[in-house]
Amino acid sequence: MKDDARPIPANPGALDVEAFAKNLARLVEESGKALAAYLKPRQGGQVQNPLSDEMTDMVKTFGGVAEYWLSDPQRAVELQSRLGKAYLDLWGAAAKRLAGEDAAPIVAPDPKDRRFADPEWSSNQFFDFVKQAYLLSTQWGELLVKDAEGLDPHTRQKAEFYVKQIANAVSPSNFVLTNPELMRATLDSNAENLARGMHMLAEDIEAGGGDLKIRQSDSSNFEVGRNLAVTPGKVVFQNALMQLIQYAPATPTVLKKPLLIVPPWINKFYVLDLTPEKSFIKWCVDQGLTVFVISWVNPDERLSSMGFEEYMRLGPLAALDAIKLATGESKIHTIGYCVGGTLLSVTLAYMAQTGDSRIASATLFASQVDFTHAGDLKVFVDEEQLQAVEKRMSERGYLEGKKMANAFNMLRSNDLIWPYVINNYMRGKPPSSFDLLYWNSDATRMPAANHAFYLRQCYLDNTLSKGEMVVGGVKLDLGKVNIPIYNLATREDHIAPAQSAFLGSKFFGGPVKYVLSGSGHIAGVVNPPSKGKYQYWTGGKAGVGTLEDWLAKAQEHPGSWWPDWAAWIKAQDGKTVKARKPGGTKLQAIEDAPGSYVKVKD
Repeated sequence: MKDDARPIPANPGALDVEAFAKNLARLVEESGKALAAYLKPRQGGQVQNPLSDEMTDMVKTFGGVAEYWLSDPQRAVELQSRLGKAYLDLWGAAAKRLAGEDAAPIVAPDPKDRRFADPEWSSNQFFDFVKQAYLLSTQWGELLVKDAEGLDPHTRQKAEFYVKQIANAVSPSNFVLTNPELMRATLDSNAENLARGMHMLAEDIEAGGGDLKIRQSDSSNFEVGRNLAVTPGKVVFQNALMQLIQYAPATPTVLKKPLLIVPPWINKFYVLDLTPEKSFIKWCVDQGLTVFVISWVNPDERLSSMGFEEYMRLGPLAALDAIKLATGESKIHTIGYCVGGTLLSVTLAYMAQTGDSRIASATLFASQVDFTHAGDLKVFVDEEQLQAVEKRMSERGYLEGKKMANAFNMLRSNDLIWPYVINNYMRGKPPSSFDLLYWNSDATRMPAANHAFYLRQCYLDNTLSKGEMVVGGVKLDLGKVNIPIYNLATREDHIAPAQSAFLGSKFFGGPVKYVLSGSGHIAGVVNPPSKGKYQYWTGGKAGVGTLEDWLAKAQEHPGSWWPDWAAWIKAQDGKTVKARKPGGTKLQAIEDAPGSYVKVKD
């Protein structure tokens, strides 16, 4: 049987013309609402430039690539011929199929690419042709950057990133007329899916204050303090930047040395305290640890001048003072996650320089101290872009949470953007409930001074690993940090690449245990043993040679790394004491965990 080249469902007679027309009318009405929501905050001339800073930078980046190819006519002809030949080969194969002959695909998608999983992408000649034309075009675009000589590394990285973003955006899977699944859904429902989707689009633009805030999870099923972040505890201390939570014990005895967790302020702490089944914090409490966690404030313009030094003094250092009052202990284990790990490392170096020995050990979760190989986030950091960000922050005193959320989503746009665009606005289906994605959308703001310091000192100038960073009047040297460190990286991390964490290990002066977890920046960390998912690797000294060489000799272990870490912590000092109540006798409970700071929305 010949392939059915028609992009229509198997039963076109089921189309109800009257219902279809009514739904199209609803679609137009809802699109008007979406446009109104988009235009409302832009009225009165608030938006001066129709192009965002990101779009301007993308155009300039591609200009550098185009300059190479267009500067030589012969080179330009060869470039066009390369794409033209690929299209001619595709036309030839399509003509054979049209004539009933067998023809092997000219190009095939990655088997892991879920965008083209529907059988009609291959069985239907029209969709197969569109798919292959798209793949050939994206491959050509990638080679356009790869083969451009003379580009500086940063421009090349930006160009590769932008090509990927454009390729993801123009995929035929993103459009009704070129996606067999969407076409079937539209005809089967008489376009009701599109009307529902446009209604959700209008709602999401309204919720984003004129910008699209894609819903990734059904937020109605979650509430912080009700079914997320419910591990029992008390807020025992607070200041302008953070609340300190101490969790109630779950065992009759606990390790003598308490544990302080320093989470990132770019996101909220409860990624480590999601549902009880996934909560790293609850698991630590169940292992007999006295756990303290910093819950950062969601800052507004009043905190615009708070920089890295203030975050260090009012964050980890203030927490150490409070923990001494609550427990009587002057030696503390610590954990830092993501930028919280960078802050913790800065704090360790500062304490080493000033003779402060209160931290007994440090664990870093997907954290960086050297930003040479900091991944795709470096695309957003150069002098020109930083000046634009700093100008925007100076107007409000902070960077809006949605800006950082969008940047993180773009790093995995085929997972965190386009599937939801298709499902929500084209299939017209609300997303399912997923605690991790609810947390991902619960964005926070960044104060101007802190964020500018972080971007310039870490991503742009990489001063910490060079021994050039100055905080609190002290020049920092990570080599003087000689406490034991458990350095956890995740293999598929797009934010703090495993290679970056591996090489960063060599800058510390004490013993470093490097552990590589399966999966990515979140799932590789939030991986409870009960799930039996992924794996982790342990091996020799990190920072020496390459990660590939280390991994080739490392030992692979199934499941979660959590028990390995717990054994490491207990090996530092296994002494136990009677379980402690939150606050002890010297600190009064301010409110129940998870506190009020974490509930402030962007």
